[in-house]
Amino acid sequence: MLIAVDIGNTNIVIGFIDGDDIIGTYRLTTKTRRTSDEYAMMLSTFMTMSHIRPEEVDDVIISSVVPKVMYAFRSSIKKFLDLDPIIIGPGIRCGINLRLDDPKTVGADRIADCAGAYYLYGGPVLVIDFGTATTYDYVDENGTFSAGVIGVGLETSANSLWSHTAQLPEIEIEQPETILATNTKTAMQAGIYYQYLGGVEYTIAQFRKEIGHDFKVVATGGLGRVLYNATDSIDVYDRQLIFKGLAIIYARLQKQGARGKGRRS
Repeated sequence: MLIAVDIGNTNIVIGFIDGDDIIGTYRLTTKTRRTSDEYAMMLSTFMTMSHIRPEEVDDVIISSVVPKVMYAFRSSIKKFLDLDPIIIGPGIRCGINLRLDDPKTVGADRIADCAGAYYLYGGPVLVIDFGTATTYDYVDENGTFSAGVIGVGLETSANSLWSHTAQLPEIEIEQPETILATNTKTAMQAGIYYQYLGGVEYTIAQFRKEIGHDFKVVATGGLGRVLYNATDSIDVYDRQLIFKGLAIIYARLQKQGARGKGRRS
């Protein structure tokens, strides 16, 4: 049993992986002031809900872009499971070659997504993660992560619109029935949705233009399905890509002898 954790700016998502099967996923809000005991209590609750006992857990692997959370969260793993978790970062052999100006600045979630997309769907591949930010990461046929783009996320963009305008309400982000809006809610939905969708399609087209050949496009992230259902520019939508990528990295570490099963602190 492997516990895979993605600590993002908005949410912490925890997945329980038994062999090749993801048997449960849980989400909690990212807060920098939680204690290790609070994290341990939440983890214990999630494990109980999935009928997992602490002694069944072989290892924990973590992807994090929020350094302030890491001390308490890592301590919770050591305290509750008596395991020293793997932290994706510099020095971890993830199976993806980072050919960028400063590889140390690349988010661990992007690395895990790229590993998942490349080893599951092949390369060359453009990996799009629709999260708090929207990232576009290109991995070539040899598994080299050679270029990436970071843009504003769909929900982040929408939040900015209604938080900076006095008379515009907070709305649900979804594809409207028509762009010919006749009320404020539909006008906002149409504007947010189609402006964002057009930007996604143009960004993918620009990658193709500058790279000079075709590639597969794999999308993930909570709002990714909203865009995937409306465009032919995205080939695959995989909501669980981050967990699959973390599992792939963990399996590679085991094969390399860099991580033994059930390594206790």
